[in-house]
Amino acid sequence: MANTKSAVKRNRQATKRNARNLAVKGNIKNALKAARAAIASGDAAKAKTAIEAATSTLAKAATKGVLHAKNASRRIGRLAHAASKKLAPAAAK
Repeated sequence: MANTKSAVKRNRQATKRNARNLAVKGNIKNALKAARAAIASGDAAKAKTAIEAATSTLAKAATKGVLHAKNASRRIGRLAHAASKKLAPAAAK
């Protein structure tokens, strides 16, 4: 238990940040799941909008410090690579 006023305040701040970070991480997981499902479906238009939404969510999380910038970049790159791998043959036909 905190003994000083500053430690009590730090605990309050940490609790708030933890709740906010958990919410953002949940949004990231949902956006990635939707993007992967859209890619798997093979619908290029649907996949494009889902990937844009996931990219935006990841970039915001990196900006806020919830995710490391390189972690967000890597996840975005993997999504884009998966999309190009799955949807490029369909577009070429």
